[in-house]
Amino acid sequence: MTISHRLLGSGEHQVIVLHDWFGTSAGWGPFLDCLDPAAFSYAFLDYRGYGDRADVPGEYTVAEIAQDALALADQLGWRTFSLVGHSMGGKAVQRVLAEAPHRVRKLAGIAPVPATGFPLEGDAYDLFHGAAEQPANRRAILDMVTGHRAGAVWLDRMTAQSVALSRKEAFAAYLTDWSTQDFAAKITGSTLPVRLFAGEHDAALSEAVLRATWLPHYPQAEIEVLPASGHYPMYEVPVAFAAALEAFLR
Repeated sequence: MTISHRLLGSGEHQVIVLHDWFGTSAGWGPFLDCLDPAAFSYAFLDYRGYGDRADVPGEYTVAEIAQDALALADQLGWRTFSLVGHSMGGKAVQRVLAEAPHRVRKLAGIAPVPATGFPLEGDAYDLFHGAAEQPANRRAILDMVTGHRAGAVWLDRMTAQSVALSRKEAFAAYLTDWSTQDFAAKITGSTLPVRLFAGEHDAALSEAVLRATWLPHYPQAEIEVLPASGHYPMYEVPVAFAAALEAFLR
């Protein structure tokens, strides 16, 4: 199976980029205009059921995302590469690492879900699990994780894109998988260079949450807090975030 993807740049340092639960390979905003195409080659993958691969059937799991990412690396002829993952994609890049640690140069997590999962209870459970059928829930989640600081135009656009570019059954299945699956035993003690980016205003995956859920498994990981940002630094602070990410990758 040929895996469709988006490529940016032609540099020596090759990077696979995995999007969040709401996003697609195209959903990275103005951040893309700030990346260095001479130093890096970025490959952006759509998950099964999303974006350009909306009609590709699958089980819609993090493990399947990792398998497709590795298949894409093989398709591109990339023997080694770095990984960048946002939110749900932050869990998926860890699964890639678990399956092929010898191929990974560096790992960057952007407001990343930990390998232990992200338990949802009470009102949070209802809000997230109702989001597949209720666009208003998706909008409320976006508003919450950006610290209630985003304008209505952006919230409405992001919600509409999420609804239009993901299949409901895939959206629901990925949530169940990324919030419950625990494969931390496969990555605990990794000495890979890891940088975690936490938005100052992120109400879900804050610096404190990342310290509690990531550092026990990656003892050498570093956390960088992004001022004036919530869960979506690629939209909220694109220039500063691109510079910080590429400083780590270099």
